[in-house]
Amino acid sequence: MTRRWSFYMDFLPVVVIIGNECIDMGLLTLFKAATLQGMNNHVFIAYAYAVGTSVLLPVTVFTRRLRFIPPLSFSIICKSMLLGAIGCTSQILGYISINYSSPTLASAIANLVPAFTFMLAVTFRMEKLAVKSRSSNAKVIGSIVSIAGAFVLTFYKGPSIMNPSSLLQPIGFLKSVDSSWAISGILLTIDYFLVSLFYILQVHILKEFPDELTLVLLYSITATIISTVVALLSVPNSRAWKIGLNLSLTSIVSSGIFGKLIGNIVYAWAVRLKGAVYVTSFKPLQIVISVYLGVIFLGDSLYVGSIIGATIVSVGLYGVLWGKASEEIEEDIGILESPSTENAPLLPSYRTYQTFEKKTDGNV
Repeated sequence: MTRRWSFYMDFLPVVVIIGNECIDMGLLTLFKAATLQGMNNHVFIAYAYAVGTSVLLPVTVFTRRLRFIPPLSFSIICKSMLLGAIGCTSQILGYISINYSSPTLASAIANLVPAFTFMLAVTFRMEKLAVKSRSSNAKVIGSIVSIAGAFVLTFYKGPSIMNPSSLLQPIGFLKSVDSSWAISGILLTIDYFLVSLFYILQVHILKEFPDELTLVLLYSITATIISTVVALLSVPNSRAWKIGLNLSLTSIVSSGIFGKLIGNIVYAWAVRLKGAVYVTSFKPLQIVISVYLGVIFLGDSLYVGSIIGATIVSVGLYGVLWGKASEEIEEDIGILESPSTENAPLLPSYRTYQTFEKKTDGNV
């Protein structure tokens, strides 16, 4: 039983989050290819959210008897609608930016998410900050370094060090176009700040309402309504709403099911299980995945600015992660060495039990 619980808490989240990051980058690459064929990004977002909501609604209703459903209050509904508004705004800004640039730039600036998440967690008192603590200083310095790296990546492009045309010709229409990286970088920075705010609010809601399916459904309904209104106002031409049996349809259905539905459920589950800082720590994997996909399928070039900026961001990111890990170890040691058992909870927390198990494993 203990090994199964350890698998559920430690190994399974890593596997599903990494898998989700790979799927996300594949979906972004597919979206970029579809826009090069003429698909409008506002129409894409509206259709993708509609697909995800239409699939999730019957699943949530039919599985109500199999799940513990906490009371759904008016406050939770309002917070879920706010979550939908933040998530939808983030998606709109993100897809506009990718339309101007590439998934590679988006994945590089995504390294800012852990730093933004940490700063927001400190602001809302979800994380402790001690001036004399090495772990706290590492998290603060790492956040600053990550932001500096994002500015380098955004405003310095540099010469190309890899021309994909010399390695492999991109497939027909999958050919990148020149775009403004500065504008895209600013929009992506705002986008990922909203992503961090999204995770922080999600943690807050799941503490009061621990049901991922219902939360994602409320979020998806709100996002579908908002994205549809924005698309109707931005794209009044009815021809832009016609989707044939082509790459655009494949991108919409794939994004709706794997991104807006399964992806959001996986992230909500992982956030409730491990926390927002842990989940966002996997974002640097996107740069490796996107570079591979972009060079092979989109004909993107690799630039010196991308390498320098991503390296700086990664150094800052792992400073934040090191500080977070050190802080958790200090808390676990403090709990185990505490001599007082008065007013102790009837059931210890999982992290305390896990630490004790590691110390005593093999000695029983």
